[in-house]
Amino acid sequence: MTAEKLPAARIDSRVWQRMLSGRRLDLMDPSPLDIEIADIAHGLARVARWNGQTSGAHIFSVAQHTLLVEAIMREQTPRLDVKCRLAALLHDAPEYVIGDMISPFKAVLGGDYKAVEKRLLSAIHIRFGLPALLSPEIEHQIKAADKGAAYLEATELAGFAPTEARRLFGRDPDLPASTRQDYLTPWSAAKAEKRFLARFKTLHA
Repeated sequence: MTAEKLPAARIDSRVWQRMLSGRRLDLMDPSPLDIEIADIAHGLARVARWNGQTSGAHIFSVAQHTLLVEAIMREQTPRLDVKCRLAALLHDAPEYVIGDMISPFKAVLGGDYKAVEKRLLSAIHIRFGLPALLSPEIEHQIKAADKGAAYLEATELAGFAPTEARRLFGRDPDLPASTRQDYLTPWSAAKAEKRFLARFKTLHA
């Protein structure tokens, strides 16, 4: 499989980001050695889903969303391999660098955004012992759980009617009431970061 072509950058452009850990991550050629889980958790806990258009005292963060996705997979497939669950937790990890752009805007931007996102995700996978590219079966499972999470977030936090959410995201994943209430009550950034790190350590161990 050939590497996806990345957009050309001007020679005087800065294409790296300095992280709180001190790492300098090159967006055009990300190295797994420059990726730290603390940076990912810190960033994702401060990135808002739905462009911030959600109810609650706090934003609904990407960190909390990824935990919801992994919880849905855990509920629907209890015997699922732990590495698949880790991949689910990290499925939106590139957004600690590039932010969470809503799907309509991604469509406007086209392939350049996706190329950068895929390179970052591959580097993140390698850093934490996952295949650079997941199998189509695992990608499908993660996507299904992601859509289930989107349905719940859309109807309970983002003002979508159930009929509209079903058309866009599919069916309600039917989580237990206690799990649903926990994961759909927006957390503070500090709580989201702490819970993301705790779940990562459990799955990565």
